[in-house]
Parts: sequence; structure tokens; C-alpha cells
Amino acid sequence: MKILILNCGSSSIKYQLFEIEHEELLTKGIVERIGLDGSFLKNERNDGDKIKLEVEIPDHQVGIKYILEMLINNKHGSISGFDEINAVGHRLVHGGEKFKSSVLITDEVLQKMEECIDLAPLHNPPNLKGIYSMKALLPDIPQVGVFDTAFHQSMPEYAFMYAIPYTLYKKYGIRKYGFHGTSHRYVSKRACEILNLDYSKQKIISCHLGNGASVAAINYGKSVDTSMGLTPVEGLIMGTRTGDLDLGVLFFLMNKEEIGTQAANTLVNKHSGVLGISGVSSDMREIEKAAGEGNKRAQLALDMYHYRVRKYIGAYAAAMGGVDILVFTGGIGERGPETREEICKNFEFLGLEFDPEKNKGKRGEEVIISKEDSKVKVLVVPTNEELVIAQDTYEIVGKR
Repeated sequence: MKILILNCGSSSIKYQLFEIEHEELLTKGIVERIGLDGSFLKNERNDGDKIKLEVEIPDHQVGIKYILEMLINNKHGSISGFDEINAVGHRLVHGGEKFKSSVLITDEVLQKMEECIDLAPLHNPPNLKGIYSMKALLPDIPQVGVFDTAFHQSMPEYAFMYAIPYTLYKKYGIRKYGFHGTSHRYVSKRACEILNLDYSKQKIISCHLGNGASVAAINYGKSVDTSMGLTPVEGLIMGTRTGDLDLGVLFFLMNKEEIGTQAANTLVNKHSGVLGISGVSSDMREIEKAAGEGNKRAQLALDMYHYRVRKYIGAYAAAMGGVDILVFTGGIGERGPETREEICKNFEFLGLEFDPEKNKGKRGEEVIISKEDSKVKVLVVPTNEELVIAQDTYEIVGKR
């Protein structure tokens, strides 16, 4: 059974095609700069065949049309016809409280997704464009939605509520939702497979560290807390996002700088984080290089970043009454051995014995980086959100 996975952003579409019974990735690619000059499609087949196609791509439907045509291309394609695509799975960012799991996309589901746009005005509209485009191009193929927020719907009320008037929660759905749920779900389960442990009996802290970053507390297979909130701004310091911030600071700045809500939103999302502190970059590799050359602001950005992650790990260990497994994933978590080592310092009181030699130089591979006798096992697990989406799609479509 072949399943096409689509991840539609505002000006890009990432895609992968799986032969799901064997979990084999047949091809992957990306469409970039939709609606802009210089738009293109990159396609890479599992045998190494690559092509870049520079074409005008005015909207998502045209982008998906080019993807489909590439998949059946005589020279660069992976299938002989569209009838080989059995289902399409979509990565969807925000399902609010309406979606607690992955779903078969129907007209009713689409209506509920439209109602969630206010919760993710930058992400949900392009996600919907991908679904509507597939309906127009290949209307008979079933589609499945897999929500980033769904995994965290198991959080208890005391963990997801904000201390604002309860009436505002009921009126607007303002609460913590969390993100990266598909990633946290995959790496936490995979860590237990690597360790040959029962997922339903472990206390796991999962650190998805990338340009966007979050930590999740997973108690016996259920997410019980996570660092991101109503939006992805809350929690850890990120590439360009503030993370946790005293709201009074925002009001103070809006008054002093005489800026409105739109400019304030840009400030906390685009100009803050390690970029704002270091003044160097949002890329940790560049910040680490600058710090190594004596840049004090770059070093401060690293110190703040590591401290914030450590603080969340400690908090979530307290919330769950302990921790058995600590997992690192995401671009920085997978490829930043220096970051992992700094974060894991001073956790001996939890029974975490970090092994610098096992960690050294490890980038983008599954590896255990704690000592043999460590009570808390520490792992690096590269995330595979697309595979989870494909698995969920297979399970749902197979039940029809």
C-alpha cells in the first residue's frame, strides 16, 4: 500500500511517498517559494536519483499537481500511475480540542478544521489548502489528518489551563495545546523499542530541540505536560522565539516602543530567542562558533538555552515523580553533541549518569549516551514524523 504524505506550509510543501507495509520510503521532496519568484521542486528517489525543477508555482494546488506529475514521471518517478496512491496523509498543526487523534478527512472534519483557524492562523490555512487541492486533483483518494496537538490532548486540566478568567477559556478555547506531538510520540515509543522496555510503564522526558523547540512529559504512554502552549511561543528559548516571558515585559515594550499587537507578535516570534540574545544567528552552530571565538553574547545565548532546557527537565521529573528515559531529537537534539552534554550536566541526583564518550561526535543516529549503570537512560533518536503520519493513515484507511 502506497501512501503520500504532505506537509503544507505557507510557501512550501514537503512530501514523502511510502510503501507502508515495509515502511519503505520510495521518494521525498519539497516545493518551495510558492507564489514567489524562483519557485522550484526538488525530488529525491530512494535509489539516489535527484532532480530540481524550476517552474512557476502560483499556489498550492499547482505545487501538488507538479508533485503528482513527478511521482509518475517516466525517468524520475516512483510509480506508474495515480491509482497506485492508496491514501494521502496530511501533517496538520492545530486541532484544538476538537481532535484528540488522527482522523479520516470528511466534509464535517473540514468544517471543524475551519473553526480552528483562529488558533493557528499562520499554519492551518496552508494545511487546508493541501487538503482542498488533493480533493480537486484526485477526489477519490482517501485523506487522513494527523494533528501536532492531538498527542497532548491527554494532559490533565490542571496542566493545560491558564490562570485567566475561566469564561475566556470557554469562549475562545484559550489553553495550552502543545506542538511537536507527532515527534514526541514517535521518539518516546522508539526509545522504548531500543531499550526493550514497555512503553506503558515508563516515565519519559522528550526534548525536541530545533529552531522551534519543546519538551514533553510522557507518563506511562500519555503526554501529561509540554512546554509549548496555545501557540509555539511558550516554553523553551528557541531560534527566534522568546519562550517563557513575563507578560508585563511585552506590555512595557509596547508602551515604550509605541508598537501595536502585530509588531509585538513579530518581536516575540521573529527577532527574539538565541538570535535576539546573541545578535549572531538563530543557527546554534554559528552561535557555538562565535562563542568559541570569545563572543560573550553568543555564550550568554548558549547558557540561557541550556539552562531553560535543564529547568524543564527538572520540572517534568518532579511532575511525574521521577524519570526513566530522557530522549533528544530535532535538528539540534540529534546533531548537537555539545548541546546535549551541557544540558545533561548536574543531573546525577536523578540517577542520570551521562557518558561523554558515547555522546562525542554522534550526529543524526540512534544512540544511547548514558552510562551502562545509569538509572535514567539517555538516548538520541532521530525523529520521523512522516512515518508516524503514514502509519496512522494506513491504520485509519485500512479500517474503511
